[in-house]
This record gives sequence, structure tokens and C-alpha cells, in this order.
Amino acid sequence: MTNPTASPPASAPASAPASASSAPRAASTASAPAATSPVRTRGYAYEWYVVLICMLAYIFSFVDRQVLALMIEPIKRDLHLTDTQFSLVHGFAFSLFYAVMGIPLAYLADRFARPRIIATGIALWSVATAACGISQNFVHMFIARMSVGVGEASLSPGTYSMLADYFPKEKLGRAAGVYSLGSFIGGGIAFLIGGYVIALLKQASMVTLPIVGDVHGWQVTFFIVGLPGLLVALLFILTVRDPQRKGLVQDASGNARRVSLADSARFIRSHGKTFFCHYVGFSFYAMTLFCLMSWTPAFYIRRFGMSPVEAGYTLGTILLVANTAGVFCGGWLNDWLLRRGRSDGPMLAGCIGAAAMALPAAAFTQVDSLGVSLTLLVIAMFFASFPMPTSTAAMQTLAPNQMRAQISAVFLLISNLIGLGAGTTLVALLTDKVFGSPLAVGHSMSVVSLVAALLATVLLWFGCRQFRLSLERESRRA
Repeated sequence: MTNPTASPPASAPASAPASASSAPRAASTASAPAATSPVRTRGYAYEWYVVLICMLAYIFSFVDRQVLALMIEPIKRDLHLTDTQFSLVHGFAFSLFYAVMGIPLAYLADRFARPRIIATGIALWSVATAACGISQNFVHMFIARMSVGVGEASLSPGTYSMLADYFPKEKLGRAAGVYSLGSFIGGGIAFLIGGYVIALLKQASMVTLPIVGDVHGWQVTFFIVGLPGLLVALLFILTVRDPQRKGLVQDASGNARRVSLADSARFIRSHGKTFFCHYVGFSFYAMTLFCLMSWTPAFYIRRFGMSPVEAGYTLGTILLVANTAGVFCGGWLNDWLLRRGRSDGPMLAGCIGAAAMALPAAAFTQVDSLGVSLTLLVIAMFFASFPMPTSTAAMQTLAPNQMRAQISAVFLLISNLIGLGAGTTLVALLTDKVFGSPLAVGHSMSVVSLVAALLATVLLWFGCRQFRLSLERESRRA
């Protein structure tokens, strides 16, 4: 399939070559007023098709990474794991390699065809998820989850970069929001599928499969959710085309030039305060989100006696409703603030969401009523979803084209190490070492969620001014 609506390149003035001591200059559209954008005489049909295909891939990625959380008890039992070991498998093994491999894969995405890189990653993480189903011990599961992280590292940096080429900045928040819906649709489906498979196989202690042999019910779940991703990889490579790059860094002759990792590092340093507030602020935001998504099933199973099936259906529904609504509203708020003249809209929308999330995220584990707890969880999950589109819009608006995937990868490196890696493990360490009881997981979640949400609010608030200053400096350079 060819791209019938490839976006025309934005006209850009030539800029002076970057010196060794300063960030490269871009023909940036980051701060240009919306009125200067080329007038579209047609819709964005193909562009939205690409968004939907990327969202489908994101759904599969979150199904594959999140389904582990619902099966914590049978996996711990059969592989003889502690809470801390499970957190390392669920969080650290995935997040470390997801984060570290994101940078070289993003460097490739800024130089070569992005759809091919993404499709290869989809195939890898799908096979690696299925491999989790044949794990026999902690080491096997750790390696399989590590491979899932490597594959999924290809998706978001390349997708963010493509969306910034497909859409003008006043539509980017909504496009990123629709793509980000995949994370919570995927998380919800993971809980629903996990609950269904557990209910289906609850009478069978072992299942016999061709070639593989006898496996536990939870192992079958990994085959069911992993292997269909290969079809998504095939669809991606056959139908998605790389958009023409816009907002390119240029040399003295006005020609697009290659940008190195060192160039991207200099660009980040030149806006150090902005990127510190963005990277670390949204990373603490992510810590609260991953804390909720990773440990909420265990909390309801241990505290209120839910079965894994009940927890799966309940939490799957919450993610599909509350989190998807939060992503949409976060993207809408970002675009609304931009239309109102707030150039710091992405940072401000994130700050609002973090502040509104703090109390319900900390309180839902401290009440005795299941109904009240679930109500507070719905509110917390709604606001916990705001940073998915807003953090993306901020990065893609500020960064030159050839750096967008790399700058996104640095953000994913930091946010996953802080949010998923450290966040999930901190909950486990507090539960095991401080409170000393698995039943106290709710107290651990409250401590981590409240501290992380408050830190996110403060950093993003201070980041608003720094983001405005960075946009002004890039506008003057262009």
C-alpha cells in the first residue's frame, strides 16, 4: 500500500552549521504559530490509519508486558519466587533492556526506515512473550522478559517520530493520545484474557501441548497473547510507509545533514533544565502509574480476597474505561491549552494530572470498603493516564526531526528505570523488608504513589517556565 497522503515537507530557512560546543540548529516548527502551517486541502485519512496500526501494536505490547501481573501467585508458586524476585522479572528485567536498547534503536530510527525497525521489534517481543511460557525457573523467565523489553524498545521512539512528521503540532496531542490508548487497552485486555484463561483452566493443573509437552495454565496464557503479534508485525511491514521527514537539521548549504548521538546529547544539554524537569518529572509520574498497574491485582487478591479471575475482569474493565478516557482527556487538554496560547501546554497538562492523581492513588489502599477503594482507583487511573500524550507532545514539539526518536529513547530510558524498574521494586522491598508481610502491599503502594506523585507535580510545575524558554530559544535559532 502506498501512502496517498504523504505530508509535504515544511519550508524551512537554512541555519548555520552547529558548532562543536552548541546544540545543532534546526529548521524547527516548534515555536512557529499555527497560521504558518501549510493549508491542507484534504483530510488525514492515511495518517490516522497509521496511528491506528501503531496503536494496535501498542495494544499487543502492553498485553505482552502486563499479563504477568495478574498471574503473580501461580508464577511465584511454580517458579518458587519471592515478591522481590517477581518484581525483578516483571519490572527490572523488562525495563532495563527496554530502556538501554531504546537508544541504539532510536538512533537507527532517526536514520533509516522506521516501519521496518518497528516491525522487526514486534516480531521479536512476540516470540519472547511466548518463550515466557516455557520458563522453568527465575533465570529462564528473566531472560525471556529481557528479550520482550528489547523488542518493545523499537516501537515508541519510532512511532513518536513518525507522528510528528504526519501531523502539525496542534493535532499532535490527539494523535499521540490515540496511539497511547493502546497502552491501557492492552493492559485491560491483558487482565481480561488472563482472567478468562485462568477461569478456563482452573480445573486443570497441567495442560499438554504439541511439541512443548506438559505446562501449567499460566504458561498457556503466554502462548495465547504472544504469538498473534507476529500477524501485527506482518501487517505493519506491508501497509505502513515512512513519512517524509520535516523540521530537519540543516547544514550551511540548506541540505539536511546527519545527526549523531553526540549532537542529540548536546541538544539535551543546551536545554538542560527543561529536559531535567520533563524527564524526571514524567518519570515519577510513570512510577505511580506502574505501581498501580503492577501491584493492584496482588493488593485486591490479598486484601479483599478476590480471585485472580475477579481481579482480572475488574481491573481490565477499569483500564479499558478510566485509563483510556484519561489518555483522551490528557491529549485534549494539551491541544486546548495550546489553542489558548499556552505554549507550555504539554507540561502544564501533565502537572494538572499529577496533582489530581496524588490523593486517590495513595488513599484507595487505605479504605475498608471495596466499593470506595475501586472508586478511588478509577479516579487515580484516570489522572495517571494524562502523561502518555502530553510527555510525547512536549518532546516532539521541541526536538529537531533527526533527534526526535533519540530524545524519546532517552526519556524512555529514564522513565522506565525510575518508573517501572525502581517503582515496582520499591513496593516489593517495602513489603518484604519494612512491613514484613505480603498483606501490607497496600501500605507500600500508598507510600510510593504519594511521594512519586508529589515529586512529579513539583518538577512539572517548574518545568513549564523552562519549556517556554526553550521554545523561544529554538525559535530564535531557526
